[in-house]
Amino acid sequence: MHTMVAVPTVLLVEDEAAAAAELSRVLSEAGATVWHAESATDARAILKHGRPQLIVLDLTLPDVDGLVFCANLKNDAPDVPFLVCSTGTTAEKILSFKLGAEDFVAKPYDAAELQARVEAILLRRSRQAAPTRGLQREHTTAPAMNTPPGPDLGRLRVDLARWRVTVDEKPLNLTPTEFQLLVFMARRPGEIISRQELARSVWGNESMSRSRTIDAYVRRISSKLAVAPLGGHTEWPPRILNIRGLGYQLTVPHASPAA
Repeated sequence: MHTMVAVPTVLLVEDEAAAAAELSRVLSEAGATVWHAESATDARAILKHGRPQLIVLDLTLPDVDGLVFCANLKNDAPDVPFLVCSTGTTAEKILSFKLGAEDFVAKPYDAAELQARVEAILLRRSRQAAPTRGLQREHTTAPAMNTPPGPDLGRLRVDLARWRVTVDEKPLNLTPTEFQLLVFMARRPGEIISRQELARSVWGNESMSRSRTIDAYVRRISSKLAVAPLGGHTEWPPRILNIRGLGYQLTVPHASPAA
């Protein structure tokens, strides 16, 4: 049975419906499962029963001052990082960091920037946890230290213990979601994998296959693979093909087209 990298969970604390809907979309496209709380009270109730990998919150909450909520997180969820996404003064921004915020994104925000900041926090935290817990996530089992590190596709290798992918031993700069997608395809090289299967395995929701999110992520992975130089090799690194109407295929050619 394959060891899977599970989808990270983000707790969104936002009381304004339209803002919550948009933030949920942005976070989902960053590869997260979103739990939504409309108030600090709701958020604390959720934290009693589960632990997200990240909390994203607005400072304007209906029941408690957002900065007070941040301060209380030291007791409610000391092990969970949080990012503040809110309008606010410079003083509120500085105080958010003093209270332990990993980052602060001001509204109105750029969706791509917010996704990048969320992915950076999740990746940083996963690397910090790797020495003691491997890649343990909700519903996952960490790979044993004496087992092979992951798929080895010639010039491309996957190291699950270090959560990285290399081409010719040079790491690819992948986001957490890009990593999950590539690992899933690397375990089944040469197979055509449907968009629905990719969405289910990475996001836990087949409905993601109907958006262009998967296409965007695969294009970014492909562009990063494409820059790997041929050098003295006769073998190209793997490439991802878009098989129209069917899905994606990670190809593992044995030699360059010119060979």
